[in-house]
Amino acid sequence: MSTTIQSSLALPSPPKGYKAPAFSPLSAPSTSTLFPAGPAFLSHARRVLNQRSFEEDDRLLAEERAKNGGDVVEEDDADAGLGDEQEEKSLLQQDPKLWKEQDHYAVLGLQSLRYKATQEQIKKAHRRKVLRHHPDKKASGGGDANDDSFFKCIAKAMETLSHPEKRRQFDSVDEAVDDSVPEAKETNAENFFDLWAPVFEREGRFSVKQPVPSLGDKETSKKDTEAFYDFWYNIDSWRSFEYLDKDVAEGADSRDEKRHQEKKNKSERAKKKKEDIAATREMVDLALSLDPRIKAFKAAEKAARAAKKGGPAVVDTKKLEEEKKAAEEAAAAKAAEEQKQAADDKATREAAKKAREAAKKNVKKDKKAITALVTSNNYFVAAGSAPSASVVEGQFTELDVIFEKLEPEQIGELKKQAEAAKGPDAIKAVIAEFAKKVEGGNFVQFA
Repeated sequence: MSTTIQSSLALPSPPKGYKAPAFSPLSAPSTSTLFPAGPAFLSHARRVLNQRSFEEDDRLLAEERAKNGGDVVEEDDADAGLGDEQEEKSLLQQDPKLWKEQDHYAVLGLQSLRYKATQEQIKKAHRRKVLRHHPDKKASGGGDANDDSFFKCIAKAMETLSHPEKRRQFDSVDEAVDDSVPEAKETNAENFFDLWAPVFEREGRFSVKQPVPSLGDKETSKKDTEAFYDFWYNIDSWRSFEYLDKDVAEGADSRDEKRHQEKKNKSERAKKKKEDIAATREMVDLALSLDPRIKAFKAAEKAARAAKKGGPAVVDTKKLEEEKKAAEEAAAAKAAEEQKQAADDKATREAAKKAREAAKKNVKKDKKAITALVTSNNYFVAAGSAPSASVVEGQFTELDVIFEKLEPEQIGELKKQAEAAKGPDAIKAVIAEFAKKVEGGNFVQFA
């Protein structure tokens, strides 16, 4: 129980020369205009406009809160451009240990803003997520207070996006940002600026020098247009690829292994940086080649040179474009025809090759069949007489010479005609006919 003690200590006397302060007189009353503002007034206005009582208004807010997962988008969040983004089940169940694979903007509900989100928006989004997913709130709602996986993901997302250097590293490799470039075939003088302005605006976020010059429009001067492309050909990009570095394998505490992995990471970063510079250069080259202003500037310069030399002073750019297009179409048609002719020639060669291979494959069989015809017809000697050894050897020798000189297809044709012939004399005549096709042959047996 507390006890009150009264002190008998007396205050010391004021110092010598002390004067009591003089208070200024009160100011005269004035009139000011007060404007209604703040959450209390907004709640009051909501009840008045909807003709609700305090109890009814609280009940409806509770129902809305339950419908939106236990939270309501506040007015200041809406003013900051933060919508009530849906939380996918896969997002809520991700492993906080795999934080390099998580989409930090999606975790904080900033998918629609991404690299355009301000630090103020990131702070408000983080606060909203913390209020919704804090483990204590889960426990009060009957959930598992020990399940803080997504809460850890929220903390990691805030740690990354609130730190300028870490956020830059993540933004450098953000796969959710579409980095596609319009194709040449879908770009023309009418839609060039609509297609390419967003591309340069998107890629301009990596520039160290800000603000990045805009693409402009068809009325932009030659000086500003050339300055725009000069800027992009010499852009100083802060884009880096440290976020993709691989860590040393778990359990590997060796200093040499760490140095080796760091060396590999450094090499991989340099490779990706080189590829990024090349891709940016290709993008600028393509845009420059398609820019209708550049074409107009070149046409004007050509007209000026022609006028100076005494040639035609006016150049019909439309006609030049049509002639160029016609020439390109003719070249494309010629290339297609040549390609078709080459394909036909190739098909013909392949068919002939297959035929030769098939004939070559069957040539041994054909030779054997022709030799068998000669043997079965008693070597073309009169019936009842036995052929001499010199006749047999001479016919086989001449057949070998004929087979050696003829193409596989000819040997096949010889076999076909010999088998169709009737009688020994007819078969011998067929062989003799093919023997005449052999150059330098001196055939006695089949003369």
